[in-house]
Amino acid sequence: MLRAGGLVAFPTETVYGLGANALDESAVARIFATKGRPPRNPLIVHVAEVEDVARVADAWPEVAARLAERFWPGPLTLVLPKHSDLPSVVTAGGATVAVRLPSHPLARALIRAAGVPIAAPSANLSTRISATRAEHVLRWLDGRIELVLDGGPASGGLESTVLDVTCSPPRLLRPGLVSPGAIEATIGGIAGPTSANGERPGRGNETAPLRSPGLLARHYAPSVPLTCAAGDGREQARALVCAGFRAGWLSWGGEAGEELSGLTVVRMPGDPAAYAAQFYAALHALEAAGVERIIVSLPPRDEAWLAVHDRLSRAAIDDNDPLQG
Repeated sequence: MLRAGGLVAFPTETVYGLGANALDESAVARIFATKGRPPRNPLIVHVAEVEDVARVADAWPEVAARLAERFWPGPLTLVLPKHSDLPSVVTAGGATVAVRLPSHPLARALIRAAGVPIAAPSANLSTRISATRAEHVLRWLDGRIELVLDGGPASGGLESTVLDVTCSPPRLLRPGLVSPGAIEATIGGIAGPTSANGERPGRGNETAPLRSPGLLARHYAPSVPLTCAAGDGREQARALVCAGFRAGWLSWGGEAGEELSGLTVVRMPGDPAAYAAQFYAALHALEAAGVERIIVSLPPRDEAWLAVHDRLSRAAIDDNDPLQG
């Protein structure tokens, strides 16, 4: 199906991806059309072996080799110089390509069986909650794609870390399941994060190609307004219910929820890895419950929670969003 130009959703250890043959320009263009994805937002190319990187990237720096030896297969994406044979639609017209070797056995088996590198963003509609289960994929894409491979829940729950190794020092473009500290322990100091245009992520030139996926200001978001509570979210959740809204509250760690008509409480784990694994599934569950507003109690602000805070900041409504009122 992939070799014929079809779209196949498949599990990785991070989230489910929506895959197409990365060397087939028209197939890759279908990803953008199906998701409603902005053409300036590049895709990650997935390979099954380190040797396959040469099919899509024009160079393999020594720093990339050290990172791959430590973290591949796994949730680290490396930004490399683009190979001339790779269709420019994959990279949003940019000169670099983001490449990852996933650790999920079904993902690697699929890439090997297809015999081509697979370009795959998250298997959802653009800016919406990423899919961590097959049923999430069907929620967004049923009838729009050819096939979903069900590999059960994605264990990681958040997208990969993206590191640009075409600059010195390498720059963190998107935090993920591999922490900056773990990267620095392998290759030394890194910079970032900023966008390709030197602005804060998502705030640069609105037409220039992005260096990496995951840099849009509004991303990973539910279809209803989400607000991050400055302190305990209980009072904000109660205020929404009193105002007549059906509200959802993601409480954190040891916070006690309360039984209140019109309020759906999801108690999230206090461990950052367990929180990340459940985060998108919790947002899907709240939407399925029909909530009209979501309040999230913020976890601690330290490196272990960096990726969670990044996703929350992009999922939250903007201060100027008319829906906030």
